[in-house]
Amino acid sequence: MRRTTAHRTTLELPAGISLDDWQRIGNQLYVAADSSAWWLGDWLIYGRTAYPGRYQRAVEETRLDYQTLRNYAWVARRFAPPRRRAALSFQHHAELASLPETEQEYWLDRAERLSWSRNFLRSRVKAARRPVEESAERKALSMRIQVNVSQDRRRRWAQAAAEADQDLQGWAKSILDYAAAAALRE
Repeated sequence: MRRTTAHRTTLELPAGISLDDWQRIGNQLYVAADSSAWWLGDWLIYGRTAYPGRYQRAVEETRLDYQTLRNYAWVARRFAPPRRRAALSFQHHAELASLPETEQEYWLDRAERLSWSRNFLRSRVKAARRPVEESAERKALSMRIQVNVSQDRRRRWAQAAAEADQDLQGWAKSILDYAAAAALRE
């Protein structure tokens, strides 16, 4: 029986593998790719401390972009290993790296509990950072949308909003923003 073989530029998959095996391989590849950013960040942090005179040369030998490596190290420094969430990607953490630790924990908890994508997390953080009270000039344009729905549907939406720690109106706005962003990307 042929096995899956990985080379630097190729992944050889045997003919006739099952869907389950194909999905398992994809998951393993995702985990390796996502983990490599953490691994490189930790490697850089260690090297800078242990080998200050040789650090720069070692970094150059990786042939990776210097700014990318700096970003990996910066995010890894901002999240000590015990604070890293295995259920969230490196990119989730990178979105929050510039925030104070308490805010990072708040957003990591929500993203993990509610299974948010990195893009949805970004949109929620951005929305939360907007001033609560906007100036009169910004309020010049307002729009009221009325939707007639069954009581069951309204209860379901209210429950989803509560799960997201939002009121129904705020939740509806965030869902519409998310849908608009997804539609405009396509």
